Amino acid sequence: MEILKIILLAIALVSIALLGLATQILLKKGGRFPNTHVGGNKYLKKHGIHCYQTQDKIEQRNARKEVDFKEVKIMKVK
Repeated sequence: MEILKIILLAIALVSIALLGLATQILLKKGGRFPNTHVGGNKYLKKHGIHCYQTQDKIEQRNARKEVDFKEVKIMKVK
């Protein structure tokens, strides 16, 4: 019987927390969940800090720029 009370209390607390988040989103003009991703942080962007995926894309793009395959010449060895 005690475990049932604990489970019901936990469900009630989680429900109150979700209701609080929902009311904040519904009542705020243009309300939506906050962007907690590294890429959405203006301070980190200002300092050039990116998430792993973005940093990898930047490095891949820079690597492609460094190698110019149009100027590569194939030499025949006799």
